[in-house]
Amino acid sequence: MLRVVERLLRRIGADGYLGGIALFVILAVVWAGGVAVLLLAIGDRSRSAAIALHGFVLYSLLALGDLLHHVRRIERAVASGDIDAARLAVSQLVGRDTAPMDGAACRRAAVESLSENLVDGFTSALFWYVVGGIPFLVLFKVVSTMDSMVGYRTPMYLRFGWCGARLDDLMNFLPARLTWLLIAVVASAIPGCSASQGLRVGFAQHARLPSPNSGWSEAATAGAIGRRLVGPIWLQGRLVTDVWIGDAADPPLSTSADVSRALVLTSVVAMTAVAGAIIALTVR
Repeated sequence: MLRVVERLLRRIGADGYLGGIALFVILAVVWAGGVAVLLLAIGDRSRSAAIALHGFVLYSLLALGDLLHHVRRIERAVASGDIDAARLAVSQLVGRDTAPMDGAACRRAAVESLSENLVDGFTSALFWYVVGGIPFLVLFKVVSTMDSMVGYRTPMYLRFGWCGARLDDLMNFLPARLTWLLIAVVASAIPGCSASQGLRVGFAQHARLPSPNSGWSEAATAGAIGRRLVGPIWLQGRLVTDVWIGDAADPPLSTSADVSRALVLTSVVAMTAVAGAIIALTVR
């Protein structure tokens, strides 16, 4: 639907800031407003049907299980020596060149995507569900989709995508920082992880990444598991960055055990976030 509305707006000349704002308003009304009306209408007729629809939407939009499975698939490919399969799986998560990547680089990319999407795909969505229920959760997903599809700094989208990109930054702002704290709390209970280092590295190095929000969870994860992430990134045959995040004394993430520790950390953080959300919904 987004592409259809975008084409219509551009056809009438609304291809700047106002066009991007109009895109948001239309998508928000259709999806968030539509879901809210649908839930109310069904609730008036059948409470059990409304609960079932509520649960289906909630399950569909809190996306983490598929990502965990994908990271495990990358790990299995690297562990079996099938580097081509690992690179192909990594290419489905990141936009960088995968041809120069060895097994360790594939593992780092998988964990980076996992820690970044912990916020984008799960804790932020859960946060906005607690704040405003299904309509706010759908609204967050509308903004997230806009950011991923039109929030580019290219001549075509610099102005048109501004609204989606800035709203995405705004809606992830608090959840990203809460996730940084949550990673540290959970790390204190996981063998081989460090709460203090997760806090310190997350706070000190989050700005090394271009996003104002994703760096908090990525840097905190690097610190908590005691491994450095990112490293050399190639795009269209050109080295675009060689920045590392993590404690300088720690080795780069490279082993199966490193990936397993990151998977455990992320999974427990997600479960703890769900428990916190249930408590918040119960007491309010």
